[in-house]
Amino acid sequence: MSMILEPELIISAYSQGYFPMADEADGDLYWHNPDPRSIFPLKKLKMPRSFRKSLSSRPFEYKINTAFEDVLRACADRDDTWISNDIILSYIKLHESGHCHSVETYENGELIGGLYGVQIGGVFFGESMFSIVDGASKAAFYKLRDILLKQGFSLFDSQYINEHTKLLGAVEIPKILYLKKLQKGLASPCVFSYSGKEF
Repeated sequence: MSMILEPELIISAYSQGYFPMADEADGDLYWHNPDPRSIFPLKKLKMPRSFRKSLSSRPFEYKINTAFEDVLRACADRDDTWISNDIILSYIKLHESGHCHSVETYENGELIGGLYGVQIGGVFFGESMFSIVDGASKAAFYKLRDILLKQGFSLFDSQYINEHTKLLGAVEIPKILYLKKLQKGLASPCVFSYSGKEF
């Protein structure tokens, strides 16, 4: 059964620590609130020197919110995914409301990687990323880190930890501590302010 979530419901759920994921088998939506919770400690995220060196030789360009739906659908384009069509349609509406953003990596004018996530106050909830060129999604991740640090965000949520996010610097913390950080971050008047511009 189709279930398109309204932006107000999604924002309310995230503000309490919940987020939706679709079951990979039947597509039904379920609300998750894991314990422990995975986060990226913003001030401790360092780009590896080897990756910085490899980027210096690549003609990557970066934009935000210029191809949100393309990024979202590219993240969903895999054999097993929790990003169902209902999730896609729900987060397009959330993007249109100003609470969901994409960071995009381009090479020679072609979208080759990126990520998207939800933003409420000073909290950014990372959702998913994709790459069709090696290093493109990781490059977008570090551009996102730069934006969050510059704008004074205090919490970068990565929900569940996995091998990929762990390599990027994700750690797990108890849910009770996460919820304290969440409430503090929600009260911060941060904005995701580079919409539609290269940086």
